[in-house]
Amino acid sequence: MKYTSLLASIFLISACGGNNHPDHDPDIVTPHVGIEAPQNISYSVISQFPHDTSAYTQGLEIHDGKLYEGTGDYENSSLRITEAQSGKVNAKHVMGTDKIFGEGITIFNNKIYQLTWQSHVVYVYDINDINTPIKTFNWPYEGWGLTHDSTHLIISDGSANIYFVDPETFKVNNTIAVKDDQGPILYLNELEYVNGMIYANVYETNFIVKIDAESGIVKGRMNCSGLLQQSDIVEDRTDVLNGIAFDPQTGHLLITGKRWPKMFEVKVD
Repeated sequence: MKYTSLLASIFLISACGGNNHPDHDPDIVTPHVGIEAPQNISYSVISQFPHDTSAYTQGLEIHDGKLYEGTGDYENSSLRITEAQSGKVNAKHVMGTDKIFGEGITIFNNKIYQLTWQSHVVYVYDINDINTPIKTFNWPYEGWGLTHDSTHLIISDGSANIYFVDPETFKVNNTIAVKDDQGPILYLNELEYVNGMIYANVYETNFIVKIDAESGIVKGRMNCSGLLQQSDIVEDRTDVLNGIAFDPQTGHLLITGKRWPKMFEVKVD
C-alpha cells in the first residue's frame, strides 16, 4: 500500500533511525557472501525551505533551474512546477481520479514522464505544457519511482527490481535486482540517478539507499530520521519520507516527504 497511518508516520519519522536494516523480507536471513555491508553516508543540512503540505510527494526533479514535483493521493494527484526556496506552486496540473494515483516523475529529452500506481498508465508531457499529455504508455507492473540515465528511464515497482526502459517504446531493456550483504532490498520508492548511482527512498522508512546502477548492489545508506522534528508533524497530514532531487548546479540533494512542511537542501559528505 502507498498510504500509511499517522501513528506509523510519527513512529518512522521520530524513531526509525537506529541500527535496523532499512527494509528486508523477514524470511531472508542468510547474508550474501562477497557483498560488503553498505557504508553509512553522512550529510549536512545546508538549508531548509517551506514545502506545500497538500503535496503527497511521489516524484521530485530539478530541470533547468525549476523544481518539478509529482504527487499522489488519487483525486489530488498532480504534476507541479514549484519554486524550491519559497515553496510556491507556479503551475499545477491535477491528473488524478478515483482510479488514477500519481507516482514518480522524471524529465528526459524535453519530455516529462509520470507513472501511476496501479492503473498501468504512464503519462508523457511536453516540457513546455504540463496540462495535456502528448501520449501515454502501458506499464505492466505497479509504478513507484522514476528517474533516468543518459539513455534509459529507470523504474521501480515496489519490489527489489529496478527496470531500465526505452523511453520511446517503453520496452524493458535490462533489469537489476537490488541487494546488500543481507539480501534483497524491497519497497524501493522515489529514485534519483546521480553519476552512476541510484538514490532510492525505502518506503515506510527514513533510509535512502545508494545503489550501483550496473550491479544493483547497495553501496551506502543515509539515515534521514533526524531531518523532520516532532514539532514539524501535522496531525493526520504528515506522512513518510519520499522525494529526492539532485541539483547539478550545487551538487546537493533536495529531500522531502509526503505532505512534509519542509524541504531540505543536503550536502552529502
